[in-house]
Amino acid sequence: MNEITRILSAVDEGDPQAAEQLLPLVYTELRKLAAQRLSQEKPGQTLQATALVHEAYLRLVDQTTPQQWENRRHFFAAAAEAMRRIMVESARRKKSHKRGGEFERIEFAPDLLVSDPKTDNVEAVNAALSQLAQQDAQAAELVKLRFFAGFSITEAAEVLGISRSTAYEQWSYARAWLQCAIEDEV
Repeated sequence: MNEITRILSAVDEGDPQAAEQLLPLVYTELRKLAAQRLSQEKPGQTLQATALVHEAYLRLVDQTTPQQWENRRHFFAAAAEAMRRIMVESARRKKSHKRGGEFERIEFAPDLLVSDPKTDNVEAVNAALSQLAQQDAQAAELVKLRFFAGFSITEAAEVLGISRSTAYEQWSYARAWLQCAIEDEV
């Protein structure tokens, strides 16, 4: 049995020391994934990778609502989902009236921007992803792992327990589906 899976089982059984043992094993990987994902956000992002990992980890091992982790794959899929929710919540907070969301930022030199327009609207991606999940849950999980957690196709295929070729097919389908859904929204 994988060490992470063993510790996750101990967390399920209520062992308070198990959560402490889990963090060092998964922290580096979660931190790398969070940093990779946040690097794709537009400049001026206030959410830091460390804060994203810590918040996601706290949600995952919250002792007040015990989770049932089947294995390492299940844990990292849940971590990707937690990171997605945190990023969406952060984007919504930034757009709120209280935080100046009604103001439009004007850049002085737009030709110097290096932002990726595909990642500028996390809320639109989230809404389209929810629609995709209703039609094809596995493709939606693949997108969560790729887009929000920064997994490669091979890593995501391993986490989902599917072949690499199936993952490539689903990724192509999901990207096209999401692009159409987001363009229809805009």
